[in-house]
Amino acid sequence: MGKDSAGQAGMTIAEKILAAHSGHDHVVPGQLIECQTDWVLCHEITTPAALRMLEERGMDVVFNPDQIVAVPDHSVPAMNIKAAKMYQKLKSWVQEKGIKHFFDVGRGGIAHVVLENTGLMKPGQTLVSGDSHTCNAGALGAFATGVGSTDLAGAIYAGKVWFKVPETMLIRVTGQTQPGVTPKDIVLEVIKQIGADGANYMVMEWVGDYIDNLDMEGRFTLTNMAIEAGGKTGIVAVDDITRAYMQQRGVSPEQYTEYQSDPDANYKVVVEIDAAKVEPTVAYPHIPSNGKVAGSDKIAVTHAYVGSCTNGRISDLRDVARILKGRKVAENVQMIVVPATQAIWKQAAQEGLLEIFVEAGASVSYPSCGACLGMHSGVLGPDDICISSSNRNFVGRMGDPSAQIYLASPATVAASAVAGHIADPRRYDAEGRETNAAD
Repeated sequence: MGKDSAGQAGMTIAEKILAAHSGHDHVVPGQLIECQTDWVLCHEITTPAALRMLEERGMDVVFNPDQIVAVPDHSVPAMNIKAAKMYQKLKSWVQEKGIKHFFDVGRGGIAHVVLENTGLMKPGQTLVSGDSHTCNAGALGAFATGVGSTDLAGAIYAGKVWFKVPETMLIRVTGQTQPGVTPKDIVLEVIKQIGADGANYMVMEWVGDYIDNLDMEGRFTLTNMAIEAGGKTGIVAVDDITRAYMQQRGVSPEQYTEYQSDPDANYKVVVEIDAAKVEPTVAYPHIPSNGKVAGSDKIAVTHAYVGSCTNGRISDLRDVARILKGRKVAENVQMIVVPATQAIWKQAAQEGLLEIFVEAGASVSYPSCGACLGMHSGVLGPDDICISSSNRNFVGRMGDPSAQIYLASPATVAASAVAGHIADPRRYDAEGRETNAAD
């Protein structure tokens, strides 16, 4: 790699953002920095623990109530008294501290998907949250990562977090996919190739002509699952698709900073993916890297789940509706569809998608994290076998430890629900995934 006139190698997008937020002209992987946080995202599960830490130490203050976004999403509406108390704790704190950006039940949905659509989070900014899928926002050309409740408490109090600057993995995806192959299949293929710890504490930077032509919803799916490969975050450089997405949310380029990786930036590893060779992929239990071609084994399923911060967006629901239209969910399968936000639920209703789901025999739930983490709305029982569009298939993730979880795209989930076993969506939908760059 080359070096600049000062003898320093170029920087990646992530390194430039971290340098700008820590008062440095240049940072390198492994360097410890104190990083300013532009946003702190809070939900009702991990935030109460952080608040208790602050209260116990007499540090119950907020660095800036206008830079905190609060969204109850994991166990709402509350399914038991414990969940109700956690929700009450978050809401009372929001009211007490005058936190402006609060998306309550009935006005929000899954925190990551709510935030990505608000226009609050902008390219070049930093975000932390007590949730591992905070890396979702990296699709905006931002540095976004999950932290533990202790670091979350520090961010709420001081607006700063200590980081070790991560190394970066470059993932170059070239060519175009076959019909029926989606961004979820691409990221499952990458995780299959590099392993569940293949990007340990790295930034996963996505490039290539496939990425250049990919809509924002697909990009969010890719960055969302960085944590499933051990990554610190995922990131995509700002381009015209990003700018158009922000413009639709009332944010002009003058309101944010764009960062691009230098030609001589250092990458720990480079992964090359030919999109044309990727097939509909299913991650078998009990790890996201255990990928196989969809339909290679006709494994019977008892549950089919569509939702989560990975794949509960409107384009995902359109994929499902296109396959379910005029068909019925198999009698042995319980299918649940969970739109990621209230706005997506409304749009799906307006487009007639919810009616298609119900006519097919699927249940449509309210926007939340639902059964993705085994807390609510479709928790798995003993020996259940679920094919899910969510992000994790660890033992006990969605309910009983004996349940089996298979991860797949929404299209594959829908095809499997109809077939009654894991199926290749290409048999049910010759058109493949429609692009949705405008949404």
